Formats: sequence, structure tokens, C-alpha cells
Amino acid sequence: MKLWSKGFEPDKMIEQFTVGNDRNLDLQLARYDVQGSMAHIRMLESIGLLSADELKVLLEALGEIAEIIERGEFTIEEGVEDVHSQVEFMLTSRLGDIGKKIHSGRSRNDQVLVDLKLFMRDELRSIGRAVERLFNRLIALSEEHKDKLMPGYTHLQVAMPSSFGLWFGAYAESLADDMQMLVAAYNIANQNPLGSAAGYGSSFPLDREMTTRLLDFSTLHYNVVAAQMSRGKTERAAAMAIASIASTLGHLAMDVCMWMCQNFGFVSFPDSLTTGSSIMPHKKNPDVFEIMRGKCNRLTSIPNEIALLTANLPLGYNRDLQLLKDIIFPATGELVSCLDMADFMLQHISVKDNITDDPRYDYLFTVEEVNRLVLSGVPFREAYKKVGLEVQDGTYRPERTVHHTHAGSINNLCNDKIAEKFSAIADKLKI
Repeated sequence: MKLWSKGFEPDKMIEQFTVGNDRNLDLQLARYDVQGSMAHIRMLESIGLLSADELKVLLEALGEIAEIIERGEFTIEEGVEDVHSQVEFMLTSRLGDIGKKIHSGRSRNDQVLVDLKLFMRDELRSIGRAVERLFNRLIALSEEHKDKLMPGYTHLQVAMPSSFGLWFGAYAESLADDMQMLVAAYNIANQNPLGSAAGYGSSFPLDREMTTRLLDFSTLHYNVVAAQMSRGKTERAAAMAIASIASTLGHLAMDVCMWMCQNFGFVSFPDSLTTGSSIMPHKKNPDVFEIMRGKCNRLTSIPNEIALLTANLPLGYNRDLQLLKDIIFPATGELVSCLDMADFMLQHISVKDNITDDPRYDYLFTVEEVNRLVLSGVPFREAYKKVGLEVQDGTYRPERTVHHTHAGSINNLCNDKIAEKFSAIADKLKI
């Protein structure tokens, strides 16, 4: 059954090509299609296009469909084009002509838009909850290991002292920045397009403010053309947020892979969380973090994929937009999976003590020595030259202590401030 059917069926090859994987992806929209339909028919009753009795019958039938969806028993039957068609088909099968009234004042264009907005709101909140779990883990680890020094690097050369407190805390605060992107995407998704129909409105006196309230949107997409233009923009904003989080997580995964390497040996994990080699009996491979790194690198590409898909489309709905589901739907679940795996792995991380006692890290402390001389009254350039000459002639001997007291430094991590910052951002997602 097709909502646009006019008594003829398209060629089967055409149908397969144009529908593609959409029917399977649409199963994720089913609950939102019912929610949107319930709000729409309440509005139709309020403006006189449905009677109170018809509304009651339709709401009961939609409630039954919602229960089928929640039980995982909802399917899109063979020959039915999409989730919208399936829900309407189920209603008309149960209720006859009353079921046919549900589409008044609505197009599949704004119907799928409202489904997608509701879906993206929930997916972004789900990602936000996963980010929050990992954030809390990183802050806890930062506090636990705040006194353990580790080398800091620039250009992958030994540079200055760092600490595990700084390292874990850095990724926590980076996630706070990523949450800003997630909130921005959520705000774009949290606007009601219902009532824009095919993108040019309707001659029915639709109460769009009412459906906005019923569906708990923060505001309307007021201009009906702008509402249709939001298809693609919502997905692109979500993709940017996903890519930002994935970039942070991918960098963390890379660090862990490096720190696990015997050349560093800074962190380790239980044998059960690593994999081995088919030929080298000593190997403990960081496969989890390598797969995580690869998945996150792939996720960072999706904004570009969406941008290319939507770059040269003319105004109004175009079928190309259907392909956005293939990109964004798997991405949300993939990111949550990576975040949860990172949280699980970090529960079991072991951090090496006394790393910087190794002579290979002597030069970590040259800047500490320069600063000590400056604090005693030596001009900076003279102090720099003095320590540099000691390094060159082999007479430099490090004092392996650090005195970093300013905000955000080794001895003053400000994790409480970072947590406050994160919490204030997360509250905007209502997670």
C-alpha cells in the first residue's frame, strides 16, 4: 500500500531502487510516527475536522499500535512502502473510513520530518547520557591518579611533566566542549515542523502551536518552507556533534594504544580485555581501542557525507534526502556503543607509578629548572641559556618535583569546576 497510490503500481525494479533500505530503517521511527499522529488528530478534532467520537476511536487504535511497537512486534508488511503507510494501513484495516481521515492537513514530508525530529531528540539525549557516563569515569580517574606524574610530549618528543590527573581530566573537559555541540544539535531538532505539509502549508486552519505543545517541542519551525529546509540541516547538525565526540574519543583511544605499548608501558588492562597473536605468544593487543579508533575516525566523516548529499539540492523536498537515514541512523548507535565500551574499559585500567623516575625522562624537568632560576631573580633568557648549556655538556641534573599551582595545572586540576561546567551544559539536554 502506498499513500500516493492512484490506481497503478510502479515497476518492481523502480520500487526496489527508490525504497532501498528505507523500510528497515523506518522501523526505528514507528513509535514517533504514532506520537506525531496522536498529536495531529487531537489538533484535527480541535479545529472540527474530526468529531470527538472519531478522535477517541483513533486514539485507542493508535494506542494499540504503540503497544505492538513497544513489544517489538511491529513490522512493515510486504508491499507497504514505509512506516507512515503501515500505520495508516493498520488504522484503516481496523476502523475503515475513520482511519482514512488521519492524513488531513498533512503530507508525508512533514510527517517524516516530525518523526525524524522526535527520533533525533531521543538519540541525542541517549548520546548525552553515554557522554555523561564517560565524563564521570574520567573525572573519577583524574582524581584517583592526580599525584602520578607522566611525561608530556610535543612532536612526540619528551617535553614537560604531565600527570594522569591532567590526562584523564583533559578528555573530561574536552567532552564538555563536545556537549555544547550536542546541545546545539538538540536545539535544532527540537522545533516542530508539523503542519508545513509538503513545505508550502495548508488551506486547513491548522493549530500548529497546539501540536508543538503536545509533542513538547521548544518552538515551531514557523516558516513552512524553512521547516522543509530543515530536512538535512537537522541531520548535519547532529552529525557535527557526533563527529566532535568521536574525535575526542578517537584521540583517547590512540593515546591508550600508545601508552599500552612496551616502549611506553604507562597503562595496562587485564588479559581478558586484550587479544593475542596467532604466532607471537607474548602479545597483548589493544584491539578494543584500535577498533574504537577506527569507528570514531569513520564517524568523523559523516558531516562531510551529509554535506555532499545535500549540497546542490533545489528548494523543496527531493528524494535524495531519504538517503540521510542510511548515514545518521547507524551513527548514533555506533557512537553510544563506543562511549559505553570506553567507560567499561576504563573501569579496569591500571596506571603505572613512578614513571618519571626513569633517566630517559630527565629532560622533562628542564623547564622547571629554568623557572626556578627565574623565580630566584635570573632573567629568563639567561636561565634558559644556562640550563641549555648544562643539557649540552651533560652536567644537567633534574630535580624531579613540580610546583604548578595555577588553575588547571598539575597541582590544581579544577575538576570540580569542570564538573560544574559539564553539568550546566548537560542540563540543557534534559538528560
